[in-house]
Amino acid sequence: MASFRAYRIYSEDGKVQARLVQAALDELDPGEVVIKTAFSSVNYKDALAATGAGKIIRRFPCIGGVDGCGTVTSSSDARFKAGDEVICTSFDLGVAHDGGYAEYLRVPAGWVVPLPTGLTLFESMALGTAGFTAGLAVERMEHEGLDPGKGPVIVTGATGGVGSIAVDILAKAGYDVTALTGKEAEAGYLNQLGAKQIILRSSLDLSRIKPLDKATWAGAVDNLGGDTLAWLASTMQVGGALASIGLAASHTLNTTVMPFILRGVSLLGVDSVNAPMGPRQKVWQRLASDLKPRHLADMCTTVTLDELPAVFDRILKGQARGRTVVKL
Repeated sequence: MASFRAYRIYSEDGKVQARLVQAALDELDPGEVVIKTAFSSVNYKDALAATGAGKIIRRFPCIGGVDGCGTVTSSSDARFKAGDEVICTSFDLGVAHDGGYAEYLRVPAGWVVPLPTGLTLFESMALGTAGFTAGLAVERMEHEGLDPGKGPVIVTGATGGVGSIAVDILAKAGYDVTALTGKEAEAGYLNQLGAKQIILRSSLDLSRIKPLDKATWAGAVDNLGGDTLAWLASTMQVGGALASIGLAASHTLNTTVMPFILRGVSLLGVDSVNAPMGPRQKVWQRLASDLKPRHLADMCTTVTLDELPAVFDRILKGQARGRTVVKL
């Protein structure tokens, strides 16, 4: 096989450096399934990894991209055959195993999900890890009893990838969705996705968070962590479900046990990386059916490998909106 293009991340002179290179199949990390990559995507984690802004990469050099999809070209595992359309996200992809920012992907068969009926390859990466995380959060909240009749739900970091998809999914399911954002100019975008109310982060006084505040939210999807997560905990309704899926603001959490023991609030950690294959396939099936966002195309931008550095820069500066798909 001829060489192909890949976006590889290095550690050089104590700094993380990433660049386009020519790669060969026998250079890729081992795996039973070889995939001709059609699309990848850009997540916050990818921006941290490729720029060194976060200690994400566990082995250098490594081809970036925690998501990838495409068509199987060969497989030594009987579950897959040449011509199958498949998805691969999370696990060690793009952080300790060569990832989706390459024209070919070689991965363990245990990481591979068949493309569900109802999704195209492009749509699978428009969702990507962000969509899978949002779907997993909704699945977990529903397991704790959340339904549209319980009351309003809130999504923080609502213009980001996970936030945008969560707003869309929840609104489609009939929830009364409030979007919390720092971007006043994006109110129209969030209304288009289905948010009925917009709250600006600047309107919150997070320096004076009460142990228990007015019980408001039946459910919440939090992308931020830190004081925002503490405020959410204090404002959950009795029996509320609070899904923690990100730390874009902070990894810390300074709160009290009062929301959990006096209101029975459930704090749900959402780990999309290590989700077992059974729940993983279930969520992907739902993302292709009842949880499929209605406005996926409207929240997507498509780029090439050459454009990745500019995308990373926008994400880290908080200037990105929605999802970015990488066309291989």
